[in-house]
Amino acid sequence: MADLSKYRNIGIFAHVDAGKTTTTERILKLTGKIHKTGEVHDGESTTDFMEQEAERGITIQSAAVTCEWKGHRLNVIDTPGHVDFTVEVYRSLKVLDGGIGVFCGSGGVEPQSETNWRYANESEVARCIFVNKLDRMGADFYRVVGQVEKVLGANPLVMTLPIGIEDQFTGVVDVLTKKAYIWDETGLPENYEITDVPADMVDKVEEYHEMLVESAVEQDDDLMEAYMEGEEPSLEQIKACIRKGTRDLAFFPTFCGSAFKNKGMQLVLDAVVDYLPSPTEVDPQPLTDKDTGEPTGEVATVSAEEPLKALAFKIMDDRFGALTFIRIYSGRMKKGDTILNSATGKTERIGRMVEMQADERNELTEAQAGDIIAVVGMKNVQTGHTLCDPKHECTLEAMIFPDPVISIAVAPKDKGGNEKMGIAIGKMVAEDPSFQVETDEDSGETILKGMGELHLDIKVDILKRTYGVELVVGQPQVAYRETITTEIEDSYTHKKQSGGSGQFGKIDYRIKPGEVGSGFKFSSSVVGGNVPKEFWPAVEKGFASMMQEGVLAGFPVLDVEVELFDGGFHAVDSSAIAFEIAAKGAFRQSIPKAGAQLLEPIMKVDVFTPDDNVGDVIGDLNRRRGMIKDQEAGAMGVRIKGEVPLSEMFGYIGHLRTITSGRGQFSMEFAHYAPCPQNVADTVIAAEKEKKAAK
Repeated sequence: MADLSKYRNIGIFAHVDAGKTTTTERILKLTGKIHKTGEVHDGESTTDFMEQEAERGITIQSAAVTCEWKGHRLNVIDTPGHVDFTVEVYRSLKVLDGGIGVFCGSGGVEPQSETNWRYANESEVARCIFVNKLDRMGADFYRVVGQVEKVLGANPLVMTLPIGIEDQFTGVVDVLTKKAYIWDETGLPENYEITDVPADMVDKVEEYHEMLVESAVEQDDDLMEAYMEGEEPSLEQIKACIRKGTRDLAFFPTFCGSAFKNKGMQLVLDAVVDYLPSPTEVDPQPLTDKDTGEPTGEVATVSAEEPLKALAFKIMDDRFGALTFIRIYSGRMKKGDTILNSATGKTERIGRMVEMQADERNELTEAQAGDIIAVVGMKNVQTGHTLCDPKHECTLEAMIFPDPVISIAVAPKDKGGNEKMGIAIGKMVAEDPSFQVETDEDSGETILKGMGELHLDIKVDILKRTYGVELVVGQPQVAYRETITTEIEDSYTHKKQSGGSGQFGKIDYRIKPGEVGSGFKFSSSVVGGNVPKEFWPAVEKGFASMMQEGVLAGFPVLDVEVELFDGGFHAVDSSAIAFEIAAKGAFRQSIPKAGAQLLEPIMKVDVFTPDDNVGDVIGDLNRRRGMIKDQEAGAMGVRIKGEVPLSEMFGYIGHLRTITSGRGQFSMEFAHYAPCPQNVADTVIAAEKEKKAAK
């Protein structure tokens, strides 16, 4: 069996276009896994193997590859940068032990980098930083390091410094050993020589070396004392301190280079081996209670000798059938084993196990704790399910996925396409938990819901190409919500008499607006048994079931508190059903009186524009009811941050390109719900009523 201390499970994550996929390609080339590097802009990279990825030059789904470096086994996951596919990054971070955050030397810390960094902080993943593209115009390593401190609030530990900049970029200086690595003009990664530091950089390297040693020795009190007394620590001691500090997230070793030009990559791979943790050095995954999801206090110890505990973190459908990607935390898994899926309570037999090489695969007969593998042909496993030993049932901490903010109605072009579409969408929903589908009961339309226009665009494209389903696509719809603005007290009585026992339930209640994001809360302060305790859950159920459809335009209702304080019951005629019906009637009666209000999703928008177009872009965002929060001038242009209603942002990219002659970029993610202005609300409500009337 393999030695776990020689394993590194790492992910590469960053903003769109910072060079993640190119970095992955270079790692594969350097480790001898591929002989010809494929370029993203030619649509030939190894990990972007979907047609849509090759065409658009973006990564859509995370791909896993395995390679070797200096006797260590690296499992590398290349993740997407687009905010619409954040779920891929989130679920990858969940199963990784370390990561490389890639930042563009000229773009710096961009909005999506912030989101991914936040996810990595929540998952407590140790990371190195790689500042890429230093050969580009406007690249500035020191500015990016400053942004990492300011924008991300992180502590970068500078390990290498660039020699030259932009088209003069020739190599890097290793601050720790004070040696320069200079690559020649051939552009081959192996053609470099190690020399002394260039004369004009000696002082700078000394300064950074001192900062490096000071930060490192803080991790070890004895070394720190010796250092204060003038004793230089050895290289091994410094490396051990850096390793400890990286693992404890005290700082992030920061490297620089150009993946495209093959400069500086070896040092990054060395850092993965030297500083990022092995599976045994990470805090083990907590086990949770199957019903409540609360931690039980136990953990999945990383060891091949323990009972099996594994997490399915991704489902992928390809030409060989359904693939389930699994991270094994404890124990081992052999071909032919029977395992238990603790989420469904069913057992499955392990058929073929494979080690993934993007879209190629190597057959395995067994795998053990620390491995990331894929299993072919599992039936009932979904993302986030725990797979375990049938004799030792357990549940690993679940994954939480964001709710979709945008939806479109689709219908197949021809009648026969319905069943085909149903099967295809079923597979796609299993693959991507942030993509949801529902059928509108009144109109029979199929509604696809996703994280953004690009997300749904790609889904429709996959349906067409991969599954051969041509669709008619409706206009994008915004996920509005409803709430109330005033507190009221009210009473409602439900009584119905028909032969035999009737129905009777009377409730007195208060309804008031809840705190933002609190959802629906129910409490009861009834004393003296006017509404017997056994009927309280029925009242709560009645109110809760009505929260799905508000009174204004039928959108779900948010942030409402209901308190039951009195009522009445009948010894014979009262029943749980009677009180549930009373609560439903009460909701319809009282919500319109409580100042019902429409809420719309507000997006956090981050626009990059050249200096000349700042005024136009801000004016345009104001016309879209945007609130400008911040402006930040950079070397290449200005970044404008603001909040804009989603309904005003459809087709924005085309408009932005027109204003900025194609040089503007933007990204957005969901921020919160906020009240709609009256004129907008009236239009939306009228449109919904028209729709209902048409049906």
